[in-house]
Amino acid sequence: MAEKHVTIWYDPEGDYLEVIFDRKEGYFRETDDDRVMEKVDLQGNILGFSILGVGSMKGRPLEVTLPQPA
Repeated sequence: MAEKHVTIWYDPEGDYLEVIFDRKEGYFRETDDDRVMEKVDLQGNILGFSILGVGSMKGRPLEVTLPQPA
């Protein structure tokens, strides 16, 4: 089984969390939640996600579906 490498970066000053599953060329696009952006490659495959305002989520779960292309 191939190993998976995940990069997690948190900026406490900006209260910004970024999780990247695959370091490929891509772009961030909106999700159903204004705080969450998904990073996708040019074919729409999920490469990662970011969350803005993580500190304000104390005690409240965040649920967002990151769909895979068909």
